[in-house]
Amino acid sequence: MKDNLLKENRRAFLKGGLALGGLALLNPQKAISGPINNQVEEFKIIAGPYLQTNFGNGISILWITSKDSASWVEYGESPDKLEKKAYGKSDLGLKPAGRLNCVKLINLKPGVSYYYKIVSKEIKDFQPYKLTYGETISGVTASFLNTNVAKDEVSFVMMNDIHDRPKSIAHLLDLDKGNKRDFVFFNGDVFDYQTDEKQLIDHMIQPCVDYFAKTIPFVYVRGNHETRGKFAREFADYFDHVGYTAFTLGPVRFVILDTGEDKEDSHPVYAGIVDFDLYREEQAAWLELEISRKEFKNASFRVVMMHIPPRYSGDAHGAVHCTALFEPIMNKGKVDLVLSGHTHEYKVHNPDKKLNNYPIIIGGGPKDGTRTLTKVTANKKQLQVSMLDDSGKEVGSYLISRK
Repeated sequence: MKDNLLKENRRAFLKGGLALGGLALLNPQKAISGPINNQVEEFKIIAGPYLQTNFGNGISILWITSKDSASWVEYGESPDKLEKKAYGKSDLGLKPAGRLNCVKLINLKPGVSYYYKIVSKEIKDFQPYKLTYGETISGVTASFLNTNVAKDEVSFVMMNDIHDRPKSIAHLLDLDKGNKRDFVFFNGDVFDYQTDEKQLIDHMIQPCVDYFAKTIPFVYVRGNHETRGKFAREFADYFDHVGYTAFTLGPVRFVILDTGEDKEDSHPVYAGIVDFDLYREEQAAWLELEISRKEFKNASFRVVMMHIPPRYSGDAHGAVHCTALFEPIMNKGKVDLVLSGHTHEYKVHNPDKKLNNYPIIIGGGPKDGTRTLTKVTANKKQLQVSMLDDSGKEVGSYLISRK
């Protein structure tokens, strides 16, 4: 009888281990942390699609489902012929099979409009040697223009320091209604801190989807507040890219820096689990290489976008470190413009021959009357900046002619 009991226990252990092994293959974190979202009754798309890109004839399409799924995008140049299919990036030979979906379309034709539809097939059960699918759902057909990077003129709008006020997104974009922009740029602190997925969806992702993000991509760099909170380490999973990068669009070379926190890494609130000094130093080394690249040197204009400005934002450690690291490199590289936020006070700072050799334009803060939308348009001869407050009044402007 004892032997029979041991056999039963062993069979139960092996059965549980196989089920856990299948789950671990699908998503190791879920296997470790507990119940998975597949216990949710209804399988649906809970947010998306939303577009991100760094241009270069590619675009990323993202969406979130209520349960784990196998997902793909069907697309083409006609809404009636979505003949091509693309999947998320494989990792070690495994296609994605989760809730957070990111499919990048590559080798697109410059200046061509594409139509697309997101599709997800529910994973009802995931065993080591048997995967059971459920319902297949899809979004409506949407479209986007694959921007020609060689175009003569580029335009975009910038928002910053929204701080968990999602209605500000639509309000500020309404100030630019009717204008066609290549992208929308979020220059940090869209949130106060990171709490959970619902906050990301309700306070940013869904408002963007509702207003523009199905058809126009956004570019996003973190502010210091996006580094805070229990969900900060999951935050980047919901976007194609949120850190530092560079890309060329039309006559402009865009450089985006992730300025990190404004306090010392040793500050008690970080409990010893951050390393932003090293992260900024890594970016400074990268920026030194960037200013030597032909794409940077040959651009008509060189625009840096960073949440904490390289000057004029107080004496907190992060701000001082940004100045010490980035300002000399940007002066050396002959940057034409820096766009920032962080201070909650909109301001146009002119170049200073002894300090910053470039103008620094800082967007406003989250409260009514201080919120701003910054509009930027550039061709091969000049770059024009116009900053509006939330009533639509122009509160700052700057014109840069090509040197």
